[in-house]
Amino acid sequence: MSKVRHVLGISGGKDSAALAIYMKQNYPELDIEYYTSDTGKELQDTYNLIESLENYLGKEIKKLPVLSDDSLNPFDHFIKMYNGYLPGSTSRWCTKKLKLEPFEKFVGDDLVISYVGIRGDEDREGYISKKSNIQSIFPFRKNIFSEDVSGKFLSNNNIHNVLRYYKTLDLGEKRERIFEVINEQVSINFSQTQKLNSLLDLGIKEYNNAVFQFLQTTDYPISKESEFPLINNEDILVRDDIFKTLEESGVGVPEYYRAIEFEINGKKSTYARSRSGCFFCFYQQKIEWIWLYEQHTDLFLKAMEYEKDGYTWIQDESLAELVQPERIEKIKEEYIKRKERKKSKIQSPYLLDILDDVEGEGCASCFI
Repeated sequence: MSKVRHVLGISGGKDSAALAIYMKQNYPELDIEYYTSDTGKELQDTYNLIESLENYLGKEIKKLPVLSDDSLNPFDHFIKMYNGYLPGSTSRWCTKKLKLEPFEKFVGDDLVISYVGIRGDEDREGYISKKSNIQSIFPFRKNIFSEDVSGKFLSNNNIHNVLRYYKTLDLGEKRERIFEVINEQVSINFSQTQKLNSLLDLGIKEYNNAVFQFLQTTDYPISKESEFPLINNEDILVRDDIFKTLEESGVGVPEYYRAIEFEINGKKSTYARSRSGCFFCFYQQKIEWIWLYEQHTDLFLKAMEYEKDGYTWIQDESLAELVQPERIEKIKEEYIKRKERKKSKIQSPYLLDILDDVEGEGCASCFI
């Protein structure tokens, strides 16, 4: 039987770091390989987190990508290849060249279970490899399996088999209701999501065990495992749990999440960075660019150096224009107004209550 590799990518952000800690604490029997895709353009706080996490895990976090040209860091290697063409939301070559391709080269054709740190309070799927030898598992969510697995399992053509899998389980007093849900076909009036959530509400362990039986009949990597401890996992971790995990483990929360006070026109507020990733990430909000300019001026100036020949990080605005005094004032004023409109939300020392309307955007490979 082919050996299945268990891998977990460390982005340098809160969620993937917390997942690594969680897996070590709860599933120490899994021999997990850790890796990070280093662009060479991260904040020092990110590198500090990775070093601290490496010490906690007692394992090396393998650095990707490995390039033959040692004279340039990974980002600069590819910006040279692309003749200075900057990545953007419509051309995310940085994601492809610095995250996805190095990962798929790292695992090769081996059978791989990849653990992904998307939280239980997030409504997104994240990066799913199209390679059949890579299977994603989401330990923080109610449903640990990916959408493709759920779609095949809950297909109307599979109802007979789902019933058979569930009949092997001790369902107790919920048995009759579970069978009713299974027998109801997915339709315009009963979506796959509704069916999935109904079964999960009736028993997470039971659903996971049934899916595990189904996967044994497929070519997914888990089919090569005689047992899989996460099928008995009922934990659902949300944002507050992530920060708690980081703090209590001693690994700590990256400093860039912590709110810093500023004042504009007599009004006080706070700002911070909402995610990991390159310091010049084009997914940043404008207030985050201002944060970078005021807190890490040297890095902001380095980001400015990449803007030439009509290429800018922000559509229709250069960084030089962004940091004109009147423009900074306007951005901060608009940010404060936006923050005031969100006063009904629970306040967080990490400011993510203000930024969470864009937190899920971007590349999951970079930000989880």
